[in-house]
Amino acid sequence: MSNFINPKIQAMNLVRYIGDQVSGSGEPIRELPNNIDSIMGSPSEQFASQLVKELGERGLISIGHTATFINGRTEFLIVNLTLEGWEQYEAERRGQSDGNYGFLAMQFGDLELNTFVKEVLKPTVRGVGYELLDMNDASRAGVIDNIMRVKIRDSKFVIADLTHDNNGAYWEAGYAEGLGKPVIFICEKKKFDAQKTHFDTNHCTTVPWSRDDDEGFKQRLTATLRRSLDQS
Repeated sequence: MSNFINPKIQAMNLVRYIGDQVSGSGEPIRELPNNIDSIMGSPSEQFASQLVKELGERGLISIGHTATFINGRTEFLIVNLTLEGWEQYEAERRGQSDGNYGFLAMQFGDLELNTFVKEVLKPTVRGVGYELLDMNDASRAGVIDNIMRVKIRDSKFVIADLTHDNNGAYWEAGYAEGLGKPVIFICEKKKFDAQKTHFDTNHCTTVPWSRDDDEGFKQRLTATLRRSLDQS
């Protein structure tokens, strides 16, 4: 899977960064930092600069001045969000902006589950038109809880594997439901048949999985995803 981040998400990362900085100081940003491409998740300074310019042209951010150097680098000075930019910033904070991916809540360190995710789960979700990210895909510098919240907040839906009764997976599913995201539960079939899941979720739609029936799981999950995402 490519590490390239969708330009829409890069743009939203910039809006979020500007909104956070201006909210904290009450003043426009005097100059976007030299590492703004890393903050946005852009592959290069040039790519990031083009997105900054386009967001200015679309009226989401205001740029007081620009300075272009001989080496092609552009500095953006006196940067703020416009009214429309603030509206998008607030909508994103409330989880109303959807990305082009789903987020997977799971317990790490289980070889069978890791193999199942790689060989079955992620390809099935990709067949519905979305990537499925977990914290291994989203790892970068920063507080992991904050990164996780952002990834869930920007996702289109969440899949939570409850095989191990992992508290984190339950919490992440609850956080997503609180934001109004579709949440799909999965669980290893033998565990689900024997013990079900927590009583707060055992009445919810759960798609059991078994390595003895990968194709059956793919069909059931695909149908569940299409219903949850209103795909005909």
